[in-house]
Amino acid sequence: MSLIFRSIPNPNLSNFATKLRFPLSATILCRRMAGSNGASTLSNGDNGSVRFPLSPSSSLVIQKGDITEWSVDGSTDAIVNPANERMLGGGGADGAIHAAAGRELVQACYAVPEVRPGVRCPTGEARITPGFRLPASHVVHTVGPIYYSNSNPAASLASAYRNSLRVAKEKNIQYIAFPAISCGVYGYPYDEAATVAISVIKELGNDFKEVHFVLFSSDIYDVWVNKANDLLKD
Repeated sequence: MSLIFRSIPNPNLSNFATKLRFPLSATILCRRMAGSNGASTLSNGDNGSVRFPLSPSSSLVIQKGDITEWSVDGSTDAIVNPANERMLGGGGADGAIHAAAGRELVQACYAVPEVRPGVRCPTGEARITPGFRLPASHVVHTVGPIYYSNSNPAASLASAYRNSLRVAKEKNIQYIAFPAISCGVYGYPYDEAATVAISVIKELGNDFKEVHFVLFSSDIYDVWVNKANDLLKD
């Protein structure tokens, strides 16, 4: 069984679930939720967050929200950008992250050496840059697989998550936030993608204080929470 904390909705608390830093007060009601390995749910209106312990010092947090607004301390945190191989911006979350970070981000991406013409970050690999105007201090750029044209999409997706964690660890990042890599126009089925993503975090997430999934879609959020409940049981 696990704790569910539910706050009284308040329009002044729009960043409640994003920050996950708040004092306990009398406005918080507690009850138990069965079968979730000690996961605690924090919610403010429609913006819910679920915390799963990975170890005594590390947690997985799944929440709804805008990843461009996510930050913990602005110095040891990073968001993951689901980039394309050129690393020069695109649609969806990639375009939103570039827009929020400002022109400095695309300039930093231009400075990343090409490994072959037009390719700075091959599928499954990761690169890291400063976050510039983003609240988070760094951006990890990774390229997920296009589901129906990749010969082994699960392996490529796992590599994208692993390499993102690797480059973040090399920069002493303590808090990292992922979107649902490849679940947009790249067509990766949500359930399969969640299995890969959470399995990698279960394996490697202990190197961080907190690993977050910040998910814009309610459908993806629901799949991620259900899969975490399945994969992170004792």
